[in-house]
Amino acid sequence: MMLAVNQVDKSFHLPGSGRVTVLDRVGFSLDAGRTLAITGHSGSGKTTLLSLIAGLDTPDAGSILLDGIDICQMNEADLTRYRAQKIGMIFQSFHLMPHLTARENISLPLEILRQDRINARTDALLEQVGLTHRAGHLPGQLSGGESQRVAIARALVVRPALILADEPTGNLDTDTGKKVADLLFDLVQKENNTLVVVTHNQGLADRCHHTKTLSRGNLV
Repeated sequence: MMLAVNQVDKSFHLPGSGRVTVLDRVGFSLDAGRTLAITGHSGSGKTTLLSLIAGLDTPDAGSILLDGIDICQMNEADLTRYRAQKIGMIFQSFHLMPHLTARENISLPLEILRQDRINARTDALLEQVGLTHRAGHLPGQLSGGESQRVAIARALVVRPALILADEPTGNLDTDTGKKVADLLFDLVQKENNTLVVVTHNQGLADRCHHTKTLSRGNLV
């Protein structure tokens, strides 16, 4: 089992509302190379669950195992290494570095990890996402679709075991969103990545091997 989420709880204190349970004994598992869509209404806890899997937050109870290792037991240094080496993240709002070119945004994770053959790997991803001709452009000079393609390339550049995508087509029009989805699934298949995608887009969810819905804190 590549990813296993076991009996995870998460709650938050909201002023005026007290303690609010967002996730209640949530659990699922996913084999390597498989894709999972998590759907549900706004505020159902989808992004919270993704943040827990990414090690950006800690559950109140339960465990999250990647390749048999419980990330909930990691210290901050180990979590930072885990995210850099094992996780590729794609956000609805792209989260590109505005002062870096498309090429520099893609190569940044490789630079941080001080990996070899940075130029070759970056050039290969630029070509795969069809942006070689836009390599020297800043995010402010790119369209929404181009920005998300850069974000996808950045997520894949270190060949992570797991891709986490939070509404990857949410800020795009229908046609651009479909093209970005085609690209994402094509690259994930070629790289044999495991993918967990949070989405309101039923068409995107239907392309995944599995779909689960968050409702009242539980996955169904």
